Amino acid sequence: MHKAIGSKRDFSNLNEDELLAEYHECVRDIIENEMVKKMDTFVQHCNTSRLQHSINVSYYSFLICFRMGWDYRSAARAGLLHDLFLYDWRTKKGVPTHHASWHPRVALDNASKITELNKIEKDAIRKHMWPCTLTPPRYIESFVITFVDKACAVCEVAERKYKNIRVGKVAIS
Repeated sequence: MHKAIGSKRDFSNLNEDELLAEYHECVRDIIENEMVKKMDTFVQHCNTSRLQHSINVSYYSFLICFRMGWDYRSAARAGLLHDLFLYDWRTKKGVPTHHASWHPRVALDNASKITELNKIEKDAIRKHMWPCTLTPPRYIESFVITFVDKACAVCEVAERKYKNIRVGKVAIS
């Protein structure tokens, strides 16, 4: 399994970390799905694959909801599935509306094909692009995924910019 960007936790060593084991238990039935694995072949933000981005959103949404006592299982699962579409959104032709408002519907349709979704997971996937999707999320877990998705996107873009600066041997204090 990939590691969440920015996390110090070793995702390959589930036996020694109870929190990671709990996270993995939430997503283990979908993380190995072939459609989910294919997300690794698509770039989401800069050098981050769509699968890596989805793991980032899933894991950090899980952590927030776990710490707050909310439905962390639904958050982890919806976070992993929120961008389950298999096309390059930068070049896709024939999408009936703007990608930001269209892809949540595609992701929800694809996610529904590989696992049964509860009402929180459906809401989180369908509305994670709010306010581009006009209807706001209904559940607190959906709001968490919405905001974690944006934060991860910023971090993924910033990570590339930071690496480029470091490669260019410019010192940053």
